[in-house]
Amino acid sequence: MGNTVHEHHLPVSRTARYYTLGDPGPGTRQVWVVCHGYGQLASRFLEKLRALDDGTRYLVAPEGLSRFYLSESPAERRVGASWMTREDRLAEIADYVRYLDAVCQDVFKQLDRSQVAVHALGYSQGAATVARWAALGRAKVDRLTLWGGEFPPDLDLTPETVRDRLRAARLSLVYGRADEFITSKVIATTVKRLRAHEIPVREIPFDGAHELNDSVLKGLGAET
Repeated sequence: MGNTVHEHHLPVSRTARYYTLGDPGPGTRQVWVVCHGYGQLASRFLEKLRALDDGTRYLVAPEGLSRFYLSESPAERRVGASWMTREDRLAEIADYVRYLDAVCQDVFKQLDRSQVAVHALGYSQGAATVARWAALGRAKVDRLTLWGGEFPPDLDLTPETVRDRLRAARLSLVYGRADEFITSKVIATTVKRLRAHEIPVREIPFDGAHELNDSVLKGLGAET
């Protein structure tokens, strides 16, 4: 009879990267921390958010800590990133919450936090990422937008600290009416759960599918 296999966890230091758009300075009024979807890279995702780049916003795009090849074709070998998988998920969640806190800490070496509003936007898989960060991280999020993604159904909303953080973040759910992944049924279930815990939530539907929308982005950016 063989010996038992034991699982171990060991914190390690690793190098993560993030991209920015805009120039931080006295004219900066908003910092946007934007988290990409599954299989995307931060630099390419940031290009899709140029509608927000008006000189008063500093856009910060962290990249998921797990990269992989999107295709087995030797001719392509394009790379994407993921925030987590179901394997060892609790450790991955804890890691990316700490990572996003560290990104914020790095950003605010250049900016006075008291002079800007922090908007967190997560697209697709990144939606659950920013929701958990807003609820569990150290950084204060002033506005939280989940775009074409699900509010994490396993996030425990019973702790008062979690509810208070989400209430303060003024949560919005943005989704295309033709989105095949985030349907009206998913949205209704999410809204019902959040309101049952007295967490205000706003729905912002638009005519489109699983995609970003410049008009909606500009509308969100106009809010303080």
